[in-house]
Amino acid sequence: MELVEITPRLHLVRYAFGQAYLWQDDDGLTMVDAGIAGSAADTAAAIRAAGRAPGELRRVVLTHSHADHAGAAAELRAWGGVEVLAHRADAPVIRGDRPAAEPVLLDWERPLFEQNSPQAGGLTGPPCAVDHELRDGDEIAFGGGARVLEVPGHTDGSIAVHLPHHGVLFTGDSIAQLDGKAIPGVFNTDREKLLESFSRLAALDVEIACFGHTDPFTRDAGKKLREAA
Repeated sequence: MELVEITPRLHLVRYAFGQAYLWQDDDGLTMVDAGIAGSAADTAAAIRAAGRAPGELRRVVLTHSHADHAGAAAELRAWGGVEVLAHRADAPVIRGDRPAAEPVLLDWERPLFEQNSPQAGGLTGPPCAVDHELRDGDEIAFGGGARVLEVPGHTDGSIAVHLPHHGVLFTGDSIAQLDGKAIPGVFNTDREKLLESFSRLAALDVEIACFGHTDPFTRDAGKKLREAA
């Protein structure tokens, strides 16, 4: 596990595979995504390294249902006092009621998908209860009011989370970056919808963009997203 400070309230948590984000409010902590199954111990270590206690975790907001993002959600929820939030379209996958939809892969994506899918634990992780099903425009009580944005394309229920008071955007896997430039995410169920979602996020005025994979943009994020869009 590696803990990387982005701002005093925001840290990137890098696991052996994949990553998530820790947001600190004075009255509690929020994880955006949870990592693969088995990552909870590393999350606890990250929280302690940030100078807080695992018992302060209040919620886990899942950007989508894939196992590298939702796999450890049940472990974190089992700590007690931790709610799991996800979009209503992906909630049945997270609960284990139905399998995740297979991505429609471009030719160049196939080798990359075959290499990474086993490390991620496949598309569908261990079942986890979803305490709150999210919709577009919902507000979550962290970061001064976190706004939920529906960004379908990677999965039907992919979301981004915008903290307008802090200029921070969590994109999930809808956007990544390569060599300092924003690019559309890979392994999508509907690439056309994904590109529409990319444009929606690019219209936001944000300073920091936190991606589901790859390093975040820590300055001028909105400008970089608009240039790419």
